Amino acid sequence: MPKKRLIGEVLSDKMDKTVVVAVSTLVKHPRVGKYIKRTKKYYAHDENNECRVGDIVEIVESRPLSKLKRWKVERIVERSVFAEKAPEEDLEGGSNNDN
Repeated sequence: MPKKRLIGEVLSDKMDKTVVVAVSTLVKHPRVGKYIKRTKKYYAHDENNECRVGDIVEIVESRPLSKLKRWKVERIVERSVFAEKAPEEDLEGGSNNDN
């Protein structure tokens, strides 16, 4: 049986070798017939700590790695714009107090 694959957005990367991925799906309401967006969070294993918040990643089903982790990050589909930016350093070397 093939392993399940999901694509979602990284919500948190604060844990070591673990990311929280939000996967959104559209579900049809049984009575109204309107499509509703449902979001579920998955804990996924990120071996090299490569993922950053906002990245779009593909996760694949795996054996249980911990109490909550049952998925692994297969690949980063799209990098976040904010993840590529390096923190800006103060080039002037002093404070900007103009009193």
